[in-house]
Parts: sequence; C-alpha cells; structure tokens
Amino acid sequence: MRTMPAVLIVEDEPAIAELIAVNLRHNGFRTVWSLDSASAEREIEALVPDLILLDWMLPGESGLALAKRWRANPRTREVPIIMLTARSDEADRVAGLDAGADDYISKPFSTRELLARVRAVLRRKSPEPAGERLLLGQLSLDPSTYRVMYGEQLLKLGPTEFKLLQYFMGSAERVHSRAQLLDKVWGDHVYIEERTVDVHVKRLREALGGAGTMVETVRGAGYRLTATPIGAMAAPVEKSAA
Repeated sequence: MRTMPAVLIVEDEPAIAELIAVNLRHNGFRTVWSLDSASAEREIEALVPDLILLDWMLPGESGLALAKRWRANPRTREVPIIMLTARSDEADRVAGLDAGADDYISKPFSTRELLARVRAVLRRKSPEPAGERLLLGQLSLDPSTYRVMYGEQLLKLGPTEFKLLQYFMGSAERVHSRAQLLDKVWGDHVYIEERTVDVHVKRLREALGGAGTMVETVRGAGYRLTATPIGAMAAPVEKSAA
C-alpha cells in the first residue's frame, strides 16, 4: 500500500492553515500543522515530513531563520521547503530561495497553484532512477544511487540541484536558456520565475565545490556545463629563447 506523503504546515493564521490542510488531505496528503517555530521543531523531532510549507512571518523566530537551520541540519537537509508569504518583492523571493527554500508562493494564492507546486517539488525530490551513469571530465552522476562524485570526492546535492546537474550532464557543452531549464527541470506547468534558475545554479556551483566553475554563464543566453573547469586550463608553454 502506498504511503501518503506527509506535509508539515508551519502557519500562524488558523484560517489559512485549515484551508491548506483540507485541500491537501482531499488530494492524498497527510498534514500536520504548527503555529510557530517551537511547535514545528517538536513535530520534526517526532517525524521528518516529506515536505514543509513554511510561512515567512511567524511569532518569534521567522520562517527564514527556520529554513536556514533546517538546511544546515543533516536530518532535515533534504526535505523540500516551500515558502508562503505576503512579501512579494524580488529581493524577498531571492532571500527565501537563498535561505534554502525550493519554491516560493506569494499570498494570496489559489489552492490549485499550491497543489501543483507541492507535487512538482515532490517530483524533483525523487528524480527517476532510470538512466545510465553520466560522466564529464572528473565529474560523475549515478541516477540509480543518487550519487555525484568529483574525482574521489562524494558531493552532497539537494534534489533540485541533482536534477539540474543531471540535465546539464545529459547535454554537456550546450547552452540552455533559463526558460528551457524551467521547462526541463521544473516542468512547463509550474509557475516559477526565471530568477529561480539563477538561485539554484548558484547553489549547484557551491555544492560542486572545485567543479563549480564547470557551470558557465553565457551572457545573454543562459548556462552550460563544460568538461574543463574555468581556471583549470593548461598554462601556455613559453617559447624557448633562440
């Protein structure tokens, strides 16, 4: 029997939390509701959810601070987070994504959009294992074991960054626009701004460490993955004196 995904709703407004919970339950999800950071931490100590819907503005500690702490904790590092907030400025969206959120929904939002984003984020959490091991220079990605290696070093990638790298490695050296990446990695049915791509590319570079410069920005066009990291090119051979 298939287990229903568990969603932790961290929201201090009862009407909004109840609306979200009812719609999620009607669509095959189990829900738990917390009204502040302390109760959210207690719920996660009891059971790590499959996904967290996290309000930015909470009593006491903010959702932004919670997201940063959960991303730093090995137990919750891989749990997808969708930020819910009335703050819709670009700077706020970027701050939420930089804090570790996988997606960002501005209030007010429709339940249909919320459900679409929840399903899309959960799909990204578990990329299809089908496919061969990918190699590019010293970088390797194995979809069947969900492992990424750079030389002998095991790299830790979040679910979105893994899928982004998998797509890049499947079409190395090709330039991909932000719109193309949104379509292929997030899906054309998901309402996500192109700026989100930049944030996740930044995260991917950070996770790749020494291989991060393999992800190149092509000005005015998008991004590409190249086999040779920038700065790793062979030094020019000096001509000998005559």
